[in-house]
Amino acid sequence: MMERIKRNPTRAVRIGGITIGADHPIAPQSMTATHTTDVAATLEQVNALHAAGAGVVRIAVDSRKDAAALPAIRAGTPANLAIDLQENYRLALEVAPHVDKLRYNPGHLYHHETEKPWQEKVRFIAGVAAEHDCALRVGVNCGSVDPAKKAQFDEHDSLGPMLASALEHCALLDDIGFTRYCVSLKDSDPEKVIEVNRRFAEQRPDVPLHLGVTEAGMPPDGIIKTRIAFEQLISRGIGDTVRVSLTVPNAEKPAEIAAANQILADIAAGRVRSVVDYGLSSLNIISCPSCSRVENEAFIDLAKQVKAMTAYATDHAITIAVMGCRVNGPGETDDADLGLWCGPTHVNLKRRSAELGAFPYDAILPRLKAELDRLIAERSAAAG
Repeated sequence: MMERIKRNPTRAVRIGGITIGADHPIAPQSMTATHTTDVAATLEQVNALHAAGAGVVRIAVDSRKDAAALPAIRAGTPANLAIDLQENYRLALEVAPHVDKLRYNPGHLYHHETEKPWQEKVRFIAGVAAEHDCALRVGVNCGSVDPAKKAQFDEHDSLGPMLASALEHCALLDDIGFTRYCVSLKDSDPEKVIEVNRRFAEQRPDVPLHLGVTEAGMPPDGIIKTRIAFEQLISRGIGDTVRVSLTVPNAEKPAEIAAANQILADIAAGRVRSVVDYGLSSLNIISCPSCSRVENEAFIDLAKQVKAMTAYATDHAITIAVMGCRVNGPGETDDADLGLWCGPTHVNLKRRSAELGAFPYDAILPRLKAELDRLIAERSAAAG
């Protein structure tokens, strides 16, 4: 399925040994949780994340002591490294020689040297990045928006300031000729992440996007929240690199990469928890990944049978969702043209939000086919 998703035509941005954007694979990344000054512990975690498949590993640099540890970390790993500049944007001078990407938050630029306009600070960061062969990430977070930008919007509008801030920083970077950057717009609410990234991508489809849900929490809930945001965005062709932020012990940080890779693989195969629109002009069959809530493993076989049975309808733009639990299944199938949510002994058939009845597993396929044929006929009549 992934190869059939029409991704946004973003520019290519190289980050060390990988490139994101354009037609390059979506790269998972993560961040160390060690004390950066503990070089041995930090290197152990960086290399564990790299071995797990992280395209980029971000290291926390909050002080000059942290910055001083970077040369030894750089010497001990082949990973592509990124750092946050946090409030002290001038740290770029000290860290850029040892990393592949600098991340700054527009909401943090007003903390230091308040008399200087933010534009001057961004020019400084971009100049250092260009000199040291670094990419940039403009990282906008809901919890740290520039107060001046926030004041321009209604107090209840949390997305407007984020979007406006990201767009004006992109415009400045473009104006000064620095285009080797990506953008992230993050919130702890997956619905807000979906909306703000969708709106940004409509206005700047050329800019690669780093997707993530902040403070997602512990697995499995943190994975599920992140998964829903990724499903809705990546299915629309939005997203070039991803971070799954989980609350896990240090030794388990590679689980973030495993979760990201699993989500990407599931989206590619159509195994999703929310009904997604791949923008296809052909049949779209989606099914959720198995989890502890699945009450009958026959659901897995049913998903395969549905795919085989509906092959004759490949050329029709119809979405069929096969969901494996009665907890989320009812709501998750509301947006599908035809939805099946599977209980212990029966499969519930829906057309959008309308219930069509519950049928035994061995009787559902003929009933589904009848509804599919009816839907095809209705659309053909309407088109004719």
